[in-house]
Amino acid sequence: MSSTSERLAVCPGSFDPVTLGHLDIMTRASELFDRVIVLVSANYDKKPSFSAEERMDLIREVTKNIPNIEVDTHDGLLADYVRDCGACAIVKGLRAMTDFEYEFQMALINKKLYPDAETVFLVTKSENMYLSSSVVKQIASFGGDISGFVPPEIADRITERLLRR
Repeated sequence: MSSTSERLAVCPGSFDPVTLGHLDIMTRASELFDRVIVLVSANYDKKPSFSAEERMDLIREVTKNIPNIEVDTHDGLLADYVRDCGACAIVKGLRAMTDFEYEFQMALINKKLYPDAETVFLVTKSENMYLSSSVVKQIASFGGDISGFVPPEIADRITERLLRR
């Protein structure tokens, strides 16, 4: 449980794989909150290319120089996780209006399930508006250059994995 003076946020996502857009949102959240837990969550609508543990390792690698970021995984309701860890906020990144419609609905549901947490939306930088893990996976699977879309320290691992598919 977090102390009353500490402002803890949870930044959930599937991060399959983590992109520069994700890293931007994580970094900006780390500047707004005392601690941020980047939470690798299951997305049952998608078949992941990386296991939850692999995604956690990739996130740890790209956030290793951000001391107030932790990485965890959870396979249940986000509101339950947020309540159990004592977080005051859920941080979500938005790229476009289509993101907003879905995320707004989820924010209302999470608020109903756990009224003590607020959802905070961070708008992506313009250069990341088109960026998604799905786009990165498609480019990498054809051997394309993903270096402008993912952190450089993990680009080779992502390409290697997705080329083998």
